[in-house]
Amino acid sequence: MIPMRLFNLSLALTLAAVLLTAQQPAGKGKAAPQPPKEFASAADVQAMIAKAKNDRKDGQAIVNQNILRLAPYQANLEYRASVGTASQHDTEAEMFYVVEGSGTLVTGGTMPGATKTGDNWTGPSIEGGNSRAVGKGDFIMVPEKTPHWFSKIEGVLVLMSIHLPHTN
Repeated sequence: MIPMRLFNLSLALTLAAVLLTAQQPAGKGKAAPQPPKEFASAADVQAMIAKAKNDRKDGQAIVNQNILRLAPYQANLEYRASVGTASQHDTEAEMFYVVEGSGTLVTGGTMPGATKTGDNWTGPSIEGGNSRAVGKGDFIMVPEKTPHWFSKIEGVLVLMSIHLPHTN
């Protein structure tokens, strides 16, 4: 019988691979795509988590590492040891899978004091919005133009995130 932890991780990586194979044209003005990386084992992901823990500096909220990539998509590992900034992406939805840990995700509301870089906004926090507890095994889809913020981290929160260009 497959352990639940391995099953959940395998499910998340399989979903990422399916999403990565859906080819869409790359946006103009973007950097040249990196070579594809189409597979990462459960052991690879565990090694990435250990590396992120080791590489994290005092006061650093998030350590990001690339898990998989197939232009224009990439799946990233986010190692969150403390609360970071709120974000909003104007042209991309963002999907999260909780690999380890738990916390609180706020979506919607407003980001007072937000600054814009390209198609992305960041701010120190969110006012209003909807809070929900998230934990290991959860999937979350945040639509484009929706502020989102992990307002509480219980210990360490490890996520897989994928930015998904949304076209109508």
